Amino acid sequence: MKKELIKRENIYDLYWYFACERQNIFNKKKSGLPAPWTKDEILQNYKFCNSYRVNDRVSQYLLRNVIYNGRKYSDRDMIFRIILFKLFNKESTWELITLEFGDITLESFDFRKCSKLLNNAITHNIKIYNDAYISCATKAFGYDRKHDNHLALLYKMFIEDNIDYSIVNSKSMKEAFNIIKSYPLIGDFMAYQLITDINYSEVVNFSEDEFCVVGPGSKRGIDKCFISRGNYSYEEIIMYMYKHQDSEFERLNLKFFGLPNRKLQLIDCQNIFCELDKYCREKIPNLKSNRTKIKKKYVSKNKTIEYIYPPKWKL
Repeated sequence: MKKELIKRENIYDLYWYFACERQNIFNKKKSGLPAPWTKDEILQNYKFCNSYRVNDRVSQYLLRNVIYNGRKYSDRDMIFRIILFKLFNKESTWELITLEFGDITLESFDFRKCSKLLNNAITHNIKIYNDAYISCATKAFGYDRKHDNHLALLYKMFIEDNIDYSIVNSKSMKEAFNIIKSYPLIGDFMAYQLITDINYSEVVNFSEDEFCVVGPGSKRGIDKCFISRGNYSYEEIIMYMYKHQDSEFERLNLKFFGLPNRKLQLIDCQNIFCELDKYCREKIPNLKSNRTKIKKKYVSKNKTIEYIYPPKWKL
């Protein structure tokens, strides 16, 4: 029998407010309305991810340039392209590699040549990794450089193990997740991100609401939101939020205009807790955690994003 969740009511309600207001900002920007898109000074001044993960800049770049770029790829090449991109998670690194190799497939890719290319970039003080989340940096394959270990990981996955075959033949998202996380340098949270991105493509079509993995930022947000989790796991709390979103928006009289026919998914609910943790650092600074400041101020970008979504979503 589940013990009752004890909510910190003001923070719990703030979760739904944040999800709604951040989506309102997205909708206003997308419609071409001028700033400011909110009266909330914290949301005006600091950088926060979107309520829907798929709307974030890196996810949109992945969809447009890696997955749905107008070319046809084998399942093997598609999964390779996605994991290669996501290990670095940085648009400029993908563009650097494609400038060298052209349209990236396993046949066109040269692991040693890529190592030299990235080494040269580092020598010239070019960042090759996105610092949004830090991928594991151990010397699992014996190399001193992080990127060489990641390239060795890709070689093992695709050349030695044919991981693509195992993923495509998985019967569930969790089964594919377990295959990915069995590799060195891939923790639970990273494996969850990777299988989510692979699931954006046409090579698999897993249900998104069967399970989730909670990252450290999200755990901090959950701990702020609940005085006690009872005997709920962090993952069960994400499921709770997913299942109750409609009734909670209604209870708080919040008009949530989400993506057509698409609720916030488990990964979105997970991400919102991470952003809530950041938001509370400014809104309620006396609610302590091991992070006290928001790192990034909001900086307006002139580049307009033309949003695309996986065709199988039928949005």
